Amino acid sequence: MRFSPGQNPIVKHLLEPAADAAGRTSTAYINIENAVAARLICHIDQGNAATIQIDPVQSTLVDGTGTKALSAVARIWSNADCATTADAAAATAAVNFTTSAAVKIKTVEFEIDPTAQMDVANNFKCIGVTTGASNVANITSAVLVVWPKHTGATAPSMIAD
Repeated sequence: MRFSPGQNPIVKHLLEPAADAAGRTSTAYINIENAVAARLICHIDQGNAATIQIDPVQSTLVDGTGTKALSAVARIWSNADCATTADAAAATAAVNFTTSAAVKIKTVEFEIDPTAQMDVANNFKCIGVTTGASNVANITSAVLVVWPKHTGATAPSMIAD
């Protein structure tokens, strides 16, 4: 089957792969007010047995203005050892997730419905991510996969307010 670019989900980088000793904050916030859903996918190459807290955050503008935690719990999927399984397991729904201390390559995914997890009444429309302090041997990265409501050349921008 052939898809046009407007029919496919859009992938936006939030955190490029880097050491996570002090914790990090998104270099970008993505406007998902015109999205049906989004999935925040975090990849962790845990080289040290220090846990990592991952927090999806919402803001009113793409520059991160007024950042705060999600307004409601999100469904979370976790693969605690990507070397031995391709399958992610459902974790307890929450507004954040903390990895185990096991030295493994991991993924953590948050399902975000803009109307359910975000404070749309107060104009929160952008998603970013923060990580908690960990260890320099732990490498984190994150992307946001977005399913837009509108497709085609005139679809609203996700990197503009």
